Amino acid sequence: MARRPLPRILSNGTASIARSRELARSAADSATDVLHPLITITRGLRRLAAAGRRRWADTPKDKRGPLLFLVASVILVVALVPYGPLLALISLMAAAAWTGRERTAPEPTGPDEAQVQRLQSLYEALVPYFSVPEDPTPLFAHGGEWDKAFVEHDFDDTGRISRLVVRYPAYFTDGEAESRARIEQLLHAKAGRGREYHFTWDEEGNQLTVTVLAPLPTDIAAQRFVTAPGETVLGFTDETGVQRTLPLADGAEQRDVPPVVWRTGIRSTEPHLLIAGQPGSGTTTLLRSIALQALQYGDVLIVEGSATGDYACLTGRDGVLAIECGLAGALASLEWAAHETERRLIAANRARQAGHPPPEDTKRPLWILLDRPSALGHLAAADGRKDPQSLLQVPLRHGRAANVTVVVADQLDGLDALSDPVHQHTRARVVLGHATVDQLEDVLGVPPHTTPTSDVPPGRGYARLGTGQVHRLQVPATPDPYDDATSEAHRQAVLELLPERSTPPDAVENAAPEATEAEPVPAES
Repeated sequence: MARRPLPRILSNGTASIARSRELARSAADSATDVLHPLITITRGLRRLAAAGRRRWADTPKDKRGPLLFLVASVILVVALVPYGPLLALISLMAAAAWTGRERTAPEPTGPDEAQVQRLQSLYEALVPYFSVPEDPTPLFAHGGEWDKAFVEHDFDDTGRISRLVVRYPAYFTDGEAESRARIEQLLHAKAGRGREYHFTWDEEGNQLTVTVLAPLPTDIAAQRFVTAPGETVLGFTDETGVQRTLPLADGAEQRDVPPVVWRTGIRSTEPHLLIAGQPGSGTTTLLRSIALQALQYGDVLIVEGSATGDYACLTGRDGVLAIECGLAGALASLEWAAHETERRLIAANRARQAGHPPPEDTKRPLWILLDRPSALGHLAAADGRKDPQSLLQVPLRHGRAANVTVVVADQLDGLDALSDPVHQHTRARVVLGHATVDQLEDVLGVPPHTTPTSDVPPGRGYARLGTGQVHRLQVPATPDPYDDATSEAHRQAVLELLPERSTPPDAVENAAPEATEAEPVPAES
């Protein structure tokens, strides 16, 4: 049997039905808005009537007669008073409107039972550290009142503490690092693990402020940052740590993020940088990011001790003087860098004595980037040759005056193999990846005021420039564009920042296949 076709109103009237539904819904909403006062008064009259019925039902039978007489007397008085019925009607409508209003539950003004229990347990845990038997009126005591010690407290959506201000007695040794570390470790354990806390000690006011830090953004890709010559963006940090923000392009949108800016050049107080981290922590990524920023205004010399080909994308580019992976090439390049530093110093000194400005060839910045020089030191010792780090003494000691900057990156277990000049003259420090508090203090000079987390993303760490404060750091994603594991967006972001090639096309074609196999070919210009 053939199927009968649907009626025309059902087959072709779908759009008309949808429009009719929208018009009906709009009309209902408009009617609700217009009739909202009438709805409120009606709801109030219904509630008043229900309250009257409950009152009549609760009234004993022997008292219902006097109650009816009282109501009748009131109605008679209202009827005899001039404008009485009108005033009574207005009063009834006002009472109905007030009774029929939509009531919202008041927001809680204090912590709930679970939050109070959490604060009380945290207070009890601090008693052994913030109390002594000789104190006649202890601020911290077992079974005491936590609201006297905790000045301020905030909770997040999960019910855990997000901010806490603790008052502690004046006799607590807040000037000792060990005492502070015990309190910070205890608060980290009791307030909730898996988060990063920032501790601010107010020694004058005897207060400790504990703040839960939000995770740093890990989706910032390499791009051309808005900086002046001599400024290098190491990464990004918290808003409270710096007084500056940089505009970043995030797809079609733009946002402002606080950076960690390292200033180099003649007037820099920290002209050289030391980067330390575990394998896979992002030290090579940071070096690659620094190289792309340095090539905008200067020349770059790269010495790669691991010989993994992580800098193959820079081979033959404008401004890249050489990329050396072998011991012989590293020694030759660093020896040239030492002589170039001396030449710049002599040329600048002669121009200054003659009353002339420094020559132009001494103003262009020269960057010396060394990735894992400790590996080359082991090779030199096995081959009976001198350590390449011995050639860094002149660039490290006189590099600021000659506009020469040295950046050294190595693993945490290889820092002992670095020479004394490297440790003495690299006053800007960066630690990436998971590290203990002792390792952070050995590299940075002071422990950070935050608690490191167990799960650390690549490029995540801490930075300290000279004697400044320790900043949390997240390095912008600058992967090797020749790596197959690199996403297409990050690959294009890095390729757009690469300078033009300075080698002939045939040399580029011969070097490209080798570069894709992670075997970089040294290129000098």
